[in-house]
Amino acid sequence: MILDYETLKIIWWALIGVLLVAFALTDGFDMGVGTLLPIIGNTDEERRIMLNTVGPHWEGNQTWLVTAGGALFAAWPLVYAMAFSGFYLAMMITLFALFLRPLGFDYRSKLTNTTWRTSWDWGLFVGSTVPPLIFGVAFGNLLLGVPFHYDEFMRPYYTGTFLQLLSPFALLTGLVSVSMIVMHGAVWLQMRTLDGLEARARNAAKLAALVVIVSFASAGIWLTMSIEGFVIDFMPNANSAFTPDLKHVSQQAGAWLTNYQTYPWMMFAPIAGFVGAIFVYISAHNNRSGWAFMASSLAITGIILTAGFSMFPFIMPSSSDMNSSLTIWDATSSLMTLKIMFWLSLIFIPIISAYSFWTYRKMWRRIDIHFIRNNQHTTY
Repeated sequence: MILDYETLKIIWWALIGVLLVAFALTDGFDMGVGTLLPIIGNTDEERRIMLNTVGPHWEGNQTWLVTAGGALFAAWPLVYAMAFSGFYLAMMITLFALFLRPLGFDYRSKLTNTTWRTSWDWGLFVGSTVPPLIFGVAFGNLLLGVPFHYDEFMRPYYTGTFLQLLSPFALLTGLVSVSMIVMHGAVWLQMRTLDGLEARARNAAKLAALVVIVSFASAGIWLTMSIEGFVIDFMPNANSAFTPDLKHVSQQAGAWLTNYQTYPWMMFAPIAGFVGAIFVYISAHNNRSGWAFMASSLAITGIILTAGFSMFPFIMPSSSDMNSSLTIWDATSSLMTLKIMFWLSLIFIPIISAYSFWTYRKMWRRIDIHFIRNNQHTTY
């Protein structure tokens, strides 16, 4: 198979999107469970049930986050460098929040002290809620444009502040992210638990689905009515690398909707986001938890792809120097790097996927209080 440079750039844009979706679908439901832990878990045993529904899987699920980060570094080094420069404090907050997850899972049930366990429950809440919130805020800032530029020596400079990242629109996209993760975790619990906990998970799934619908629609209307998108007016060579300052970019009202007019098939993404969330509500209400989980997966996939399709071919637009905006055409690694990574991904992504599916299949069961009481020293 002979792949030219331009085709590989598009392939890697799609592959990184696949990795982000895979991370949201897998690590998303265990983060959703962590967010719901102190909210719908009324007793210590119920919270242990919740933790043990994701206990065998949560570490493996984070493989997708590590893989996506590594792929971002290798495929889009300029984006990686600029993101970790401009979003440095936000990334550090995310990292320290994620530290609470392995500690909480491993140490929470080591002592029977109520204060000890309650503290770790809230630690798991923070570690599960802060990352999706910040990821959502980051996507909101990408749609608004990030204040950065390059000098004549191609050195990047971020000119914004942390507080500037917390704009109203970015906080709204953060709400979209958190609500869809909570929805995903709730339908997971509905599938894996029984009795009162299952009923509360069902109600949480319905409420989260409504929040997803309203917040996603609000973000779309806001983006359409009030936010100018970015457009490439001139690109010297789509097969070049590391040349973001040679193109000419402008902002236009409604530009983030252009791709849906050019490629009507992309409309399936926002439609999937809404339809999936609606069917989560219907399926959860009718106790069709398996269908609700599939609908939740569809909604999350649609919402993430909506952001990607709207921005294409931009990866990180610049609000302070539009010509410095990073796109898939001029911020990508060399042809050889993309080729090597492409073949490695064809080998390892199916292996990871197959192993993950096998673990879910082998350890699938509903967990109740009797299971926790019979396995006091071998469960979380």
